[in-house]
Amino acid sequence: MSGADPRVRAVLRLAPVIPVFTPDDVDDAVQVAQALFRGGLPVIEVTLRTATAMAAIKAMAEAVPDAVIGAGTVLGAAQMEQVKAAGGRFAVSPGATDRLYAAARDTDLPLLPGVATSSELMRGLEHGLDTFKFFPAVQAGGAAMLSAWNGPFGDVRFCPTGGISAQTAAQFLHLPNVLCVGGSWLTTRELLQARDWAGIERLAREAAVLPG
Repeated sequence: MSGADPRVRAVLRLAPVIPVFTPDDVDDAVQVAQALFRGGLPVIEVTLRTATAMAAIKAMAEAVPDAVIGAGTVLGAAQMEQVKAAGGRFAVSPGATDRLYAAARDTDLPLLPGVATSSELMRGLEHGLDTFKFFPAVQAGGAAMLSAWNGPFGDVRFCPTGGISAQTAAQFLHLPNVLCVGGSWLTTRELLQARDWAGIERLAREAAVLPG
């Protein structure tokens, strides 16, 4: 792949936090998308961990066309094609393989691949990418690891995800090589079970102004 895909960084610059959302119900997913968007978070990562995820992506993209709905936990080429067909605008993976990089090129879907080591990062660079998900962020070394990487990989930018909370997001967002963070604290199981859309919107408003 010649040259990095500028669409990835453009998406990550839209807001300081990308909510990571695991849908169980399509109608509720639409409510979540509307609440997050109203709260100032236009980019939403929908994880492909439930049977309703693809249908949720399609419904969310149709209901909130100005939002940028993408898919998380993308593991293979077939999923890349399904995400694009459902209206997903980007794909996020917990890791990456040569096959997944090829699938991203073939489907022309912006990919944010997960990296946790320098070697994984260098493989992504060899494929022409310059923007990555650092995952699992806290467990893989946290802000200290990203700060260390800024030396040898000064042109690379990250979206750390995994174990980050509203309280710890700022320590990542203050780093020069971090564009945004991913977080599941905006759509917890408790909030979803209570169908507390106002609560989700309130958390989104607080996240939209981080690091604050």
